Amino acid sequence: MQDKRRGLPAWQRIELVELCLEQRRTRREAAAWRRVSVSTVRYWVGRYRSASDAERVSGAWAADRPSTPQRQPARVGEPVHDRLCEARERTGWGPRLIASELGMAHATVSRCLARRGMSRRPRSPRETVRRFEWPCPGDLLQMDTKRLARFSTPGHAVTGDRFRTAAERRERVGWEFCHSMIVDHSRLAFTEIHRDEQAPTVTGFVERALAFFASHGVSARRVQTDNAWAYVRDRGLRELLAARAITHRTIPPRTPKRNGKVERLPANARPRMGLRTAQPRLRRPRSRRCPSGSSTTTSPATTARSQTGRPSPAFGTSRGTTARCLSR
Repeated sequence: MQDKRRGLPAWQRIELVELCLEQRRTRREAAAWRRVSVSTVRYWVGRYRSASDAERVSGAWAADRPSTPQRQPARVGEPVHDRLCEARERTGWGPRLIASELGMAHATVSRCLARRGMSRRPRSPRETVRRFEWPCPGDLLQMDTKRLARFSTPGHAVTGDRFRTAAERRERVGWEFCHSMIVDHSRLAFTEIHRDEQAPTVTGFVERALAFFASHGVSARRVQTDNAWAYVRDRGLRELLAARAITHRTIPPRTPKRNGKVERLPANARPRMGLRTAQPRLRRPRSRRCPSGSSTTTSPATTARSQTGRPSPAFGTSRGTTARCLSR
């Protein structure tokens, strides 16, 4: 239930009391200055006068009081709360299973568990942050793939206009994949953008990346990746690494922070390399003449435009049963 005094925050309540008691303003003047009723001013002045010294110093007197009734005759007793909490700790079940075992309504079980703070299981403690860096370049290379969405027209981040035609919404321009490998020690990185992340593409990228690092004097000893299928099931990649005596390491599932340096690389490289999104896909050139044996119901001249400056939907490029002849 929404509090009727929610529109008057605590600092404004303190301000009203200071106006009345310190600056000697009348209740009506303070109410007109803050645009509240006179009874509201009287209420907070009374709350301040009835508060203790500790509450006045901390400002607790201006806080909202809970709407829970002080007396609840129909409330479940503490022994029942203890039984429910014991069943929760013993079984780990939810309210419905506990209610079926104890013969109670599941809503009652839910409220009792909420009062004791046992509605949800406590979260497992988060793993402590372990920062590491191998001593020499080439001791560890981290590799990962970032998927980038392609586009046919600039988006609202560039144009400021979120309008899209029906043809643009139906358009499927696909994705491009940014393959990256970075040296753990020196942060020397090698990145390529490909059309897929299949095994042959990954193997070719690794071969070129190792050649790039070798040209900079970096001799790879270990390569660390996640558990992607193209990394752990690629025979070509496994043979390539074995031929060069490179150890392939994988991180535990659902722990991308173990590969954090290469995970962060695309985000750091976007402003410098233009990796915010993939390169735009250019549409195929439109024919100036209609195909043989087809007809058109629109004029090849410049189409009319609406007041917003957008092309009329009647002259779009969406697919239809009628062939259309549009000049560029």
